[in-house]
Amino acid sequence: MNKPLNRNLHLALASPFLSCQNQPLFLHSKTQIVEQLQDSKDPLSLTSTHTNVQKLGFSNDTFITNHLINGYIRLKKIQDAHQLFDEMPEPNVVSWTSLMAGFIGTGKPKTALWLFGYMAWSPVVPNAFTLATVVNACSVSADLKIGRKVHAQVEIFGFQSNLVVCSSLIDMYGKSNDVDEAKRVFDSMGERNIVSWTSMITAYAQNAMGHHALELFREFNSLSIRPNHFMLCSVINACASLGRLVTGKVTHGAVIRNGHNSNDVVATALVDMYAKCGCLDYSNVVFNKIKNPSVIPYTSMIVGAAKYGRVKLSFKLFQEMTERGISPNDVTFIGVLHACSHSGLVDEGLEYLNSMYHKYGVVPNTKHYTCVVDMLGRIGRLDEAYRIAKSIHVKPDEGALLWGTLLSTSRLQGRVDIAVEASKWLIESNQQVAAAYVAMSNAYAVAGRWENVHGTRSEMKRNGVSKEPGCSWVEIKDYTYVFYAGDVDSCPRGGEVVSFLRELEGRMKERGYVGGSNGLVFVDVEEETKEEMVGLHSERLALGFGLLSVPKGVTIRVMKNLRMCRDCHEAFKLIRTFGNILEMVILPFASGVLIQLNSAHNPFTTRT
Repeated sequence: MNKPLNRNLHLALASPFLSCQNQPLFLHSKTQIVEQLQDSKDPLSLTSTHTNVQKLGFSNDTFITNHLINGYIRLKKIQDAHQLFDEMPEPNVVSWTSLMAGFIGTGKPKTALWLFGYMAWSPVVPNAFTLATVVNACSVSADLKIGRKVHAQVEIFGFQSNLVVCSSLIDMYGKSNDVDEAKRVFDSMGERNIVSWTSMITAYAQNAMGHHALELFREFNSLSIRPNHFMLCSVINACASLGRLVTGKVTHGAVIRNGHNSNDVVATALVDMYAKCGCLDYSNVVFNKIKNPSVIPYTSMIVGAAKYGRVKLSFKLFQEMTERGISPNDVTFIGVLHACSHSGLVDEGLEYLNSMYHKYGVVPNTKHYTCVVDMLGRIGRLDEAYRIAKSIHVKPDEGALLWGTLLSTSRLQGRVDIAVEASKWLIESNQQVAAAYVAMSNAYAVAGRWENVHGTRSEMKRNGVSKEPGCSWVEIKDYTYVFYAGDVDSCPRGGEVVSFLRELEGRMKERGYVGGSNGLVFVDVEEETKEEMVGLHSERLALGFGLLSVPKGVTIRVMKNLRMCRDCHEAFKLIRTFGNILEMVILPFASGVLIQLNSAHNPFTTRT
């Protein structure tokens, strides 16, 4: 039990500043006291009203005390609220629920859960708001185990159809990565509101299920309910994760129609979406309309500019942000280091790394050291990169990107020794196993060590390791077409696409192109298995379909789940010279790439 809060009010009662002479507060009814409590915006006025509550003999009144508790919670004085609660002779369900919500609001969800457990020993029965609050505590603390137990309590108390409770459950399961259970709750609801729809769409978007989020948003649009800015943010994030530029633009239109274009959270999501879809100019337009951008939109612009090769813009934005007194966060520095890596500015990158903690108080993590390893590897300083990787002690899941980056750079630089070491680390840590085996095999092949190549492939088969198939997709008129390496049967307009690619390859050969080693042959490269043909890699199928399907002047955007092989990269560079294709941009996209070809006109015959 805490010390009585009443003692803390003796000075207040005697204080001349709060006396009736200086601040007369003649409150003679509960209504007046409640109004005074609701108007209390600072600790001084709240303490003054609390003094009058005691003077007028309402200290044991549950209704008044609940308002006092909420007043202290509103001012983030959770300990004072807790003391008041402890002094209550008969706290009711509002008292319990308010204090739980207060603990959640002050970053103490575990304490809220403890309080709910303690409530079970009292005669007070939880209501729907109590259970929704407890579910929210599980959501904030990502405690799925307790969340399931609370869900059982929801069923026991008969609130399984309550809108508020069900929406909270969907949110909790979504944040705990149990999307199937979230969907079961959503499907069981006889009635849904904007919150429940938003919670389910957000659950999909936050769990790398963007396609499902967009499908559910389409279903929502058939209803006569206007989306709120929370829902639109989740839809925009889903578009960003999928690289769905067309859908993203349509959603941007919905943002404007529904009057949310001035909302900073929505604007920040749009900046991020356009940047991830390779449209940095669009990002810049939205960014410049934000009156007082915070670190988040600045960071989205810095990261996007770095990935797009706009290094000077990244540095300019970083300088502008710091000059405005906005402190960079850890993600901001990832963008800056990425810019340094892709521009070969190693010394500058190391300076930024050293300034992170000393100047800005940001502790470098594995992602920052991964950027440094990539930065050093790109200019051939692999021994330094290897020493850095070896010096960092990380958990397997955290080190996967670090060692995967070292593997990629060492293989490209022909350092078989380091490539093998990186592959072994990944395999032993059970991280990116298939990619590590394939990269190690290719490193041996480049060095002409064919016995090691066959040994590595045999080990893959013995261990049942299979590589993720190459997959690319293009978005045309808000519809996504998916292509798999070597799979002509499932390829839209497959026969036409293959004929067109062969015709295209003939034209490339006239300019000196040698595909794989002998054109359309089977080769062993990193992104595709040996049995797949270079000429029918997924990105080529997607590009061929795009060139056949889109009208002149339309940008073709090909996204892929894996990195491009070197042969396809060279082929795409050559294709851009045909006709008058002005620009080709290859961007990192999730674990793969986004290939964008902007053309003044389509140099090929469009077949419809």
